[in-house]
Amino acid sequence: MANGDAVLNQTSQAIEEKKIDASKKLKVGIIGTGWIAEAHIHQYVKFPDVEVVAMADLIPGKCQSFCERMGVDYTNIHFYPDHKSMLENEKLDAVSVCTYNATHAECTIDSLKAGVNVLLEKPFTVTLDEAVAVMKAEKETGKLLTIGFQPRMDPNMQQIKKIVESGELGEIYYIQTGGGRRRGIPNSTFIEKETAGIGALGDIGCYSLDMVLNAIGYPKPLTVSGYISDFFGTNPMYAKPDKDHTAEENAARFSVDDFAAAFVRLEGGIILDFRIAWAMHLDTPGDTIIMGKKASLRIPSTECWNGTVGGAMTLYTDMGGLHTETKIPIIKCDKSLFEMKVRSFLDAIKEGTPAPVPSSQILYNQAIIDGIAKSAAAGKEVEIVIPEI
Repeated sequence: MANGDAVLNQTSQAIEEKKIDASKKLKVGIIGTGWIAEAHIHQYVKFPDVEVVAMADLIPGKCQSFCERMGVDYTNIHFYPDHKSMLENEKLDAVSVCTYNATHAECTIDSLKAGVNVLLEKPFTVTLDEAVAVMKAEKETGKLLTIGFQPRMDPNMQQIKKIVESGELGEIYYIQTGGGRRRGIPNSTFIEKETAGIGALGDIGCYSLDMVLNAIGYPKPLTVSGYISDFFGTNPMYAKPDKDHTAEENAARFSVDDFAAAFVRLEGGIILDFRIAWAMHLDTPGDTIIMGKKASLRIPSTECWNGTVGGAMTLYTDMGGLHTETKIPIIKCDKSLFEMKVRSFLDAIKEGTPAPVPSSQILYNQAIIDGIAKSAAAGKEVEIVIPEI
């Protein structure tokens, strides 16, 4: 039985426009000028209180070609062959770390120790040990570190958290989450273990984990039984060519996961059933479901999973002895989530407020990813042990 069409009358959310004080400009550097850096520079040049003064990339000439491609005036931007020389020669307020996964930890630790605040692209790191090392540097230096999870800025994601925190679902005991793409294997440095470290598990799996873990308050993960495979990425029939490689060459290069699944036990007796895919013979591995003792919430998946909500959510509960289903409409957001991610980082620096997406939460996210990889390698359930920081 339908219980109306909405829990909320709200179908749109006004994003409050904050007046930006441009009297003091933040000096920003970008480490790594690959494709994700395009989204960062696109936002930085919008803000009147930001001055991009430096870029670093290991590939000669890449910083300049990046600026030219993005239409950025680089007259006053200094280019460096590596992040260390940039940090040694520039007085920076902040950096965006946009390198491939395997160098996230090194670049972030060096930046923090140089006294620079960091916006680190996801995934946090490749391993749990790397994440712990980064957080130790963060603690030692007192600098701001935020992790680049822009779905956190989505009002629909925030609504999921509000529903859970309201107590409407009661005690949470089981969660199913994940997502995938029927065909969505990236190329470049994403598919080689030496540079990426992990595949779909870290690339989009971290988003689906954050969707539910943030909603329920990030309980500590205890054990995990994980599985990973690479059936599509290593098959020339499904691998994609790019400007530098044929499909056959990319299939030969492929050395990470394109599918992962896990059964995770969390503190509080909560079970997390997880699956993620870059490629599969399926449109979706299933909707996200948060089951509580009073009610359950279904969050529709998307065709090409990228950290969003696929449609109106449904709340299942009993009312007056009847089974009821309540539709929760999508909240429209006219502002770019990436813009809000970058702006929230800058505001936190200027106002001295906590990191928008703190490492202390994403540490548990990374611990699960690390645990899945270790469990898959061992072929059995493993305990998740998180060191003291």
